[in-house]
Amino acid sequence: MSASTPLPFDALLRAVGSRRSSYGYISGLALDRAAPGEVWTSLAYRPVFVGDTETGVIHGGVVTAMLDETCGMAVQLALDGTRAIATLDLRIDYQKPATPGLDIRAHSVCHRVTRSIAFVRATAYQETEDEPVATATACFMVGANRTNMLERPTEHQAHVSLDAPDDPTGLFATSPFARWLGIRDHEPETEQATEPGILVMPFSPKIIGNPILPAIHGGMTGAFLETTAVVGVTRELGAAAAPKPIGLTVNYLRSGRALDSYASVSIVKQGRRVVAFEAQAWQDDRSKPIASAFGHFMLRRTADSDEE
Repeated sequence: MSASTPLPFDALLRAVGSRRSSYGYISGLALDRAAPGEVWTSLAYRPVFVGDTETGVIHGGVVTAMLDETCGMAVQLALDGTRAIATLDLRIDYQKPATPGLDIRAHSVCHRVTRSIAFVRATAYQETEDEPVATATACFMVGANRTNMLERPTEHQAHVSLDAPDDPTGLFATSPFARWLGIRDHEPETEQATEPGILVMPFSPKIIGNPILPAIHGGMTGAFLETTAVVGVTRELGAAAAPKPIGLTVNYLRSGRALDSYASVSIVKQGRRVVAFEAQAWQDDRSKPIASAFGHFMLRRTADSDEE
């Protein structure tokens, strides 16, 4: 297939369905139904996707990655297969926790495409779309680079385990998905003074989004930023329990290359019930971040707290 040859919709759908991100393929994200500029997907519930084993609730990063990829598919199906796309920003609003044990579904619509930008909205749900788990809006750059994933077959790492390693005393003892991603506290090899609170997500083929570059999946970067924010806010406030995500906006600044990624978070405003935070992710040069995120967490209710 030539990058300059437009595809009819049926051929485009086959290309989108078969030439996928590595993470989307490994996670089992299924493309169930499609129309021009519109996609329905599903993701089977798996223990590895859990963010808190005490509740069984899916990690917010799993939902973020699913919505990011579903939105990308909708954009591709609104075009003709000749141009590469890249996520510019993604806003997630968490409506309610996903019910443990149930599959998650997503529906995305690309509602406007200009020469350079595509605008998308999406909903993640379980039993009915009228009761969403999360909603999303996103912007994608059209013709972002010359690495169009639809140009050639995608090769994925075979037989990647979807089991999280055991670590009963570690930072993410109750978060299988964070353990699967390998997120951990950053321990510098040298003893020079460093900023505390930095987490690292080691590069792995399973977190690739665009296998041609290769580049880290935008949803994985979003999951990393959200995890860093949860850990950092919990530690800074000395909270007894992790806060609950309300909303998260991720701005993608550069492609995440095949390198380890680092992230830190700072509190922008703290109320009695709600905390605003800002997080940043980078790789080999902190002055050149690959993504930033701004969002809000709700703190667990205490006896003397009021709504903020």
